[in-house]
Amino acid sequence: MKRKLISVALSGAIAFPFAAYADTPMELTIVTPTRMPQPLDKTIPDTTVLNEQDIQQSGAPDVPTLLRSLAGVEVVQTGGLGTVSSTFMRGTNSDHVLVLLDGVRINSATTGTTALEHIMLDSIERIEVVRGNVSSLYGSAAIGGVIQLFTKRGHGAPAFNASAGVGSHGTQRLAAGFSGSVDANSFSVNVGKVKTDGVSAINTQIAPTANPDNDGYDNTTFNAQVKHVFNDDHQLSASLFSTRGNSQYDNAFNLATTDRNNTKAALEKLSLTSDDQLNAMWHSKLNWARGTDDSKDYLNDVEDFRFKTVNSQIAWQNELKLADTQRVNLAAEHLVQSVDSDTMFTQTRRSVNSLLGGYVGEYGTQQVQFNLRQDRYSDFGTANTGLLGYGLSFADNWRATASVSNAFKAPTFNDLYYPFQNYGGGFTYVGNPGLKPERSQNKEVGLHYAAVGQRVDAVYFDNRISDLIACSPACTTVVNINQAKINGQELSYAGEFGDTRLKANATWQNPRDTTTGQVLLRRAKRLANLAVTQHIGAWEAGGELRYSGARADNYTDANTFITTRETLASYSLINITANYDISKQLKLSLRADNLFNKDYMQVYSYNTLGRTLFVGLNYQQ
Repeated sequence: MKRKLISVALSGAIAFPFAAYADTPMELTIVTPTRMPQPLDKTIPDTTVLNEQDIQQSGAPDVPTLLRSLAGVEVVQTGGLGTVSSTFMRGTNSDHVLVLLDGVRINSATTGTTALEHIMLDSIERIEVVRGNVSSLYGSAAIGGVIQLFTKRGHGAPAFNASAGVGSHGTQRLAAGFSGSVDANSFSVNVGKVKTDGVSAINTQIAPTANPDNDGYDNTTFNAQVKHVFNDDHQLSASLFSTRGNSQYDNAFNLATTDRNNTKAALEKLSLTSDDQLNAMWHSKLNWARGTDDSKDYLNDVEDFRFKTVNSQIAWQNELKLADTQRVNLAAEHLVQSVDSDTMFTQTRRSVNSLLGGYVGEYGTQQVQFNLRQDRYSDFGTANTGLLGYGLSFADNWRATASVSNAFKAPTFNDLYYPFQNYGGGFTYVGNPGLKPERSQNKEVGLHYAAVGQRVDAVYFDNRISDLIACSPACTTVVNINQAKINGQELSYAGEFGDTRLKANATWQNPRDTTTGQVLLRRAKRLANLAVTQHIGAWEAGGELRYSGARADNYTDANTFITTRETLASYSLINITANYDISKQLKLSLRADNLFNKDYMQVYSYNTLGRTLFVGLNYQQ
């Protein structure tokens, strides 16, 4: 049955004959795979782009909801909207995925992950997702890939936009923005508010010691950007992003079932960029940025613990145009990571100095990409990474790609310096300052078809990860012991047929611990998505089928403290959307998730949302 579901999703997509339409995906210009502008059909790393139209048509409230529709991407949450999320890309760990907001790190240096659950889509204009090792471009954490979010920018005549909506579980969403350009200046200001009553995060039939009340979420987002163009060669821009979320959650280890837990989190980004064309061949970009992750946990309205990470970075990137089809990228970066917490870490600050060299060239039907990067950490030493990629266009609209690369993930402050943690079982845990970074070697080959109106991508990948950081046998500290091997295939399709749009993808992967042979936790061996959108007059209707295979998870009993390995059943979900143009400026939007009210789990013992409905109005001046 699992194989049939995937086969049906893909055969339904590829059975259509190839047809033509305007504004094809291959015409898109992207920057994440090379850190330089490049057409999508010339990129070698496997890349997916979600543009403003994709975001608006989805009706999704937040980034995790949208990412679940992509090949090779799994996002799990411990409850409903706003609860803790983990993003797995191509079977790698959640801290192996680097998230950038307009090129800025906003991850936590203590956990190593990025709190994507707090980023709503009202302020996001575009998302680029690169799968595979790209540490040679971005440094630590890009073992599984990079997710880059681009906030809204101002262009065109100044105009106002607003949206409002209500939905299941007391959900309310409000957003407004004003953006545009006047003479040599452009600007964009956006604010958003989301609030929901949620559901009980933990299933009390499995964990009866948890509080059975509903766990709500409240989010406020602000985004602003301004740019001044001095002339054709010089411009200066500044941007600010802030999202603040208050999420309630359940803790099965509390002393009483009436205990209330919540987290107040803030993600912020501030950047200043000077963009200069110094001469005909030399383009320079100098950027200063500061990304913050600030999290405070409360028990019964009393602060329990807090962790704050600040990533301060200055980067100078230089693109040298050697010829029309040959470019060199040279960059230097200085990053300072600092931690402020009520826990007294033995070290709270480290610096990273990085050098990057890259080359992109086209030779007739051939494309070449080469990257080298060195990162020097003040605490554990040096990491060198590289990528060599090759593409060959052949026949009509066909292209083959291949690449080899390596990547690393630096140990977090928790891994290195966390001083003490008392678990209920009575043992303690301390960090290990002697840890080495996790290392990865990746190989992949791809076959791609891109014509007017159609795109097909088939990719095979093989990722070997060594020196994985895990608990020591007695779990008194962490050590470099584990190794993992992840190989698999991805097949994706996108196309348009008149008023019909179709997208489909499937992933077959085998993420496993090479020591034990067990599948890595919370990752399925098979994933598939099928989405169809149809224009009918003023209506645009869509449906999505999402499938995930069985997964394994660990569960620790709150009474016995015994950890067991559990199996999470496979599931299939159907979501539907509809948009109606009331006028040129006003649109009605509808979205229903989990239409048939499927009961399933993404994390063992944690609830997921059943059937949810949302209706909204969107105004664009």
